[in-house]
Amino acid sequence: MEELGFQEKIGFIGGGNMAKAICEGVVRKGLIRYSQVYVSGPNIQNLLYWKEKGAHVYTENGSVPFRGVCANNSGPKASPSDISLVKKMFEVSGVCQQVPESLINAIGALAGSGPAFVYLILEALADGGVKQGVPRNLAVEFAAQTVLGAAKMSLESGKHTGQLKDEVCSAGGTTIAGIHKLESGGVRGALMDAIEAATKRSQELAQEKHG
Repeated sequence: MEELGFQEKIGFIGGGNMAKAICEGVVRKGLIRYSQVYVSGPNIQNLLYWKEKGAHVYTENGSVPFRGVCANNSGPKASPSDISLVKKMFEVSGVCQQVPESLINAIGALAGSGPAFVYLILEALADGGVKQGVPRNLAVEFAAQTVLGAAKMSLESGKHTGQLKDEVCSAGGTTIAGIHKLESGGVRGALMDAIEAATKRSQELAQEKHG
C-alpha cells in the first residue's frame, strides 16, 4: 500500500453514497484518516455514518473547509499543489480528468447517471436470458460479466466501439440479428436521449438552486 499521508483537511458538501465511496477509497489507500474529513449535509442519518467513522460533521456548508478546487474543474485561485492533491485523491476511486466547467453537467449525466442506465440494461439483458429459460441468478451473472468484459475491451484495446461491434457481428449470424432488433427498437437514440435529459435536468437544478 502506498503511504502518502496527506495532512490537509478534506471537505465534502453532501455525505451521500458518492462521497462515502470516494472517502473510503482514499482512506483505504492511506492518504488520509477520517479525523481529517469534514462533512456537511441535511441528512442526519448520513451525518451519523460519518460521525461514527470519526469525521467532523455539520449541517451548515460554511463549516466545511475548502481549498478553491473541485474534482473536475479548478478555480482561478487553485494552485498546482491543490490540483495535484485532488487528482491523487480521486484517482484512488477511478478516473480523474480536469475538464472545462461548461462540460460538468454533461459529464455528470454520463458518469453520474450513467450507472443507473447500465443497471437498467443489465436487468433487461438478464430478463431476456430468463425468458429463454436461463435461471435468474445465472442470467444476472452472465449479463454483468458480459458488460464488464465489453467495457474492459473498449478501454484496453484502443479500438473504436464501432469496430469492436463489427468484429463480433459475423455475416448472417446471431449477433447481427440481435443488433438489427436493437436498432429497430431505437436503443441508440434512447440512450442518447437519456444523457440529454439528465444533462438538462442538472442544468435546471443548478438554476433553481442559484436563481
